[in-house]
Amino acid sequence: MIAFLRGRLITKAPPVLIMDVHGVGYEMEASMTTFYQLPSVGEEVFLHTHLIVREDAHHLVAFINEAERSVFRLLIKVNGVGPKLALTILSGQTADEFYHCIHTNDIQGLIRLPGVGKKTAERLLIELRDRMPELNASTDEIKQDAVFIATARPKQEAISALCALGYKPIDASKMVQAIATEDKSCEQIIRLALQGAIK
Repeated sequence: MIAFLRGRLITKAPPVLIMDVHGVGYEMEASMTTFYQLPSVGEEVFLHTHLIVREDAHHLVAFINEAERSVFRLLIKVNGVGPKLALTILSGQTADEFYHCIHTNDIQGLIRLPGVGKKTAERLLIELRDRMPELNASTDEIKQDAVFIATARPKQEAISALCALGYKPIDASKMVQAIATEDKSCEQIIRLALQGAIK
């Protein structure tokens, strides 16, 4: 099991990032909550990780803090919630916000998350209410400023990232078109699109 990695950030292309750890390139997927807090490409970063082993592939998932990884591990134990939906949920809320929804029975807050319907929200409340530990860790543990890298095609990359998070292409396109994207980076567009989706 790979518990964490410390290295130089090589690529940020939501939901995928690549780190150089002593000459070895690790490709990982991450939630948008983690992407918002990544440093600039070329800088050093420390990330908690979770290795998903399947018959056809091994997937490494990265988290900005231990709280987010803990919630992810609880989510993938819920019936009907796989790693992809778990990352999508954590892209719509921080670990602390999700914890609050569970312990206040905020079913509407869960339904507003991308990919979560009423039945899934009810299942999350039932299965996680007594299983979620107190989340003492928070994103404040990572004292890194979010520095976003502008790209030549931020709108197209944002739409691709939203599709990777589970949105249909036509819906992802509508989400991006609904916001003013001029002078915004791919990650800023994704953040605004996700915020708009859960209102």
